[in-house]
Amino acid sequence: MENVWNTGFTAGVTVRNTGTTAVEGWQLAWTYPGGQRVTSSWNATVTQNGSSVSARNTDWNRTLAPGATASFGVQGTSSGTNPSPTAFTLNGNACA
Repeated sequence: MENVWNTGFTAGVTVRNTGTTAVEGWQLAWTYPGGQRVTSSWNATVTQNGSSVSARNTDWNRTLAPGATASFGVQGTSSGTNPSPTAFTLNGNACA
């Protein structure tokens, strides 16, 4: 989390292609463990269903060449605790 206040937060996320071939279209998924809710995002299309969140590429950051990155951000609300996600998947594969 980049910024946290009593009822909200912002977070920046970087997706990096560590493989040897280009990724054509990406979807990063994670779960918010503390009931957080995404209220807005930038540089990705972010949707949320319960605690599960998914961020998809936009037209301009769809292709990730080997070693390339795409960055996006989210703003959200929280109540009580605001723990960070502990696991992410990219196109269904666990991230390291």
